[in-house]
Amino acid sequence: MRLFSLFTAFLFLAAASLQASAQSASGAFEAETFSLENGLQVVVIPQRRVPVVTHVLFYKAGAADEERGQSGIAHFFEHLMFKATTTHESGEFEAAVKAVGGSMNAFTTSDFTAYFEQVPPSALGEMMAFEADRMRNLVLSDDAIETERRVVMEERLMRVDNNPSGMLREAVGASLFHNHPYGTPVIGWMHEIKDLTKQQLQAFYDRYYRPNNAVLVVAGDVDTETVRKLAEETYGKLERGPDLPPRVRPMEPEHKVEQASILRDARVTLPSFSRNWFGPAPFGEDQEDVDALLVLSTILGGGERSRLYQELVVKKQIASAAGAWTSTSMRDYSQIGVYASPISPDKLREVEQAVDAEIKKMAVENVSDHELETAKKVLASQLILGWERQMSRALEAGTTLMLGGTLEDVASIRERIDAVTADNIREVAQRYLSIHRSVAGYLLPMDAEDPA
Repeated sequence: MRLFSLFTAFLFLAAASLQASAQSASGAFEAETFSLENGLQVVVIPQRRVPVVTHVLFYKAGAADEERGQSGIAHFFEHLMFKATTTHESGEFEAAVKAVGGSMNAFTTSDFTAYFEQVPPSALGEMMAFEADRMRNLVLSDDAIETERRVVMEERLMRVDNNPSGMLREAVGASLFHNHPYGTPVIGWMHEIKDLTKQQLQAFYDRYYRPNNAVLVVAGDVDTETVRKLAEETYGKLERGPDLPPRVRPMEPEHKVEQASILRDARVTLPSFSRNWFGPAPFGEDQEDVDALLVLSTILGGGERSRLYQELVVKKQIASAAGAWTSTSMRDYSQIGVYASPISPDKLREVEQAVDAEIKKMAVENVSDHELETAKKVLASQLILGWERQMSRALEAGTTLMLGGTLEDVASIRERIDAVTADNIREVAQRYLSIHRSVAGYLLPMDAEDPA
């Protein structure tokens, strides 16, 4: 992700587009979608509380789409997209955003890369013109490539190689995913970043940066007819690219052995412990299990009223922090994790045993009605507060589409969470949270005892 200065008509071609709409029963989420003739899908989310529009362009091009030996190329390309095109000098796009008091940035994940701008509605057409231009007209000069290579390598040093937590996180990820490309870090391995060639970068650009491999989401003070007209005038002029094959990736075999990643570092003064699993795909055939895991992790470790916090921090006073999470940010797998920080090095083993005991309880006893209803209210509140933010709505809609979901999946999340039962939670704990298929992570001082 690059950081820049942060702040502060209607042409209806019915024969060329497919229109659909998604709206929850409560009316909390509304969106319309259509496609241009060249395959670009456009999603419009009206939200007229403030005179601002959020423009996000998603490409189905992430780290898991990279060729073996070219790790980091998706993220590297995110940086290069801010360089010159055949139409504009480097820096002109950023200057145009600043000139209207807006903001812009980009980020890369395992499954997609996204570029976004927040600007006044009057500047929406100009943003579309700039984004459409760099989709196909980027200039990959040797100077631009080497400049950004140095920036990316420095970013890796800062976030991973000089950061004990970053190094351990990368090792745990590699242990979770032996066969699936999710085991390769999004930023890439240093030795492969150094060796990426201009020819490889050009091939990546020509393969993935095409309108029929992208989704545009526009949220805010705008209507669908205006967005359709502007999109036709800008993105609509681009040629459709070759159809890409389905994103079928090698999946993980059944994990049968408990694994541990241990990092000792002189910069660490107090140890920390985590246990990690992969779960089903967020929008696959086991979607109901993912919904149950979201509620489970809220009960187990979502805040100061959670089981882990109350048991380890409040009651036993052996940890300074404890929690749990379920991530639905990847296309082929969800991830679940628990963590705790002992108050002193000699409490590590006791903390680990207490964490494991709470996990086992989830698999053998139903949670109480009070815990279940409280967790659902917490998740509903987080969802509603998120949807109050224009950017959050745009990112949630686009991310869901990038991960294989639909706008109906976005609209139905509250109803799906409400449908989770205590039996569902106990069953997913049994199915997915076996300690024997987990990866433990230990971040330790140099002189700490070996973990249990």
